[in-house]
Amino acid sequence: MKKFKQIDFYISLSLLIVGLVYSVFTRNETFIWAYLVVGAWQVISMMVHAKNSCFTQKGGGRYMYHITTASIIGIALLGFVFYPLLFIFFILLFVAPFMAIGYTYLCYNETYIKMKRPLDDLK
Repeated sequence: MKKFKQIDFYISLSLLIVGLVYSVFTRNETFIWAYLVVGAWQVISMMVHAKNSCFTQKGGGRYMYHITTASIIGIALLGFVFYPLLFIFFILLFVAPFMAIGYTYLCYNETYIKMKRPLDDLK
């Protein structure tokens, strides 16, 4: 799992940087593709972590991120049924980049801080 976490961090960071550069240079609506690619990778990563129960204990940062993301996805899907809730997609346009940065920091923290010093968590 350690190797996956390292790869996960570097892929997340690379996708963020490439998505940002792509969005700045194209300056049109294709920035949505960057959102989708980064988001898809993060969902895949979240499922791998959940399946392996890696850093997903209750109260942890990853657990809270999973709950938040599941809630947002649930509300967004409800927007297709209850049309007034569709505004959540506009909110996600502004929130998603911060969530992506937060997730990348979460990966960095778990990979290069917590896994390097695992006994610090035993206080």
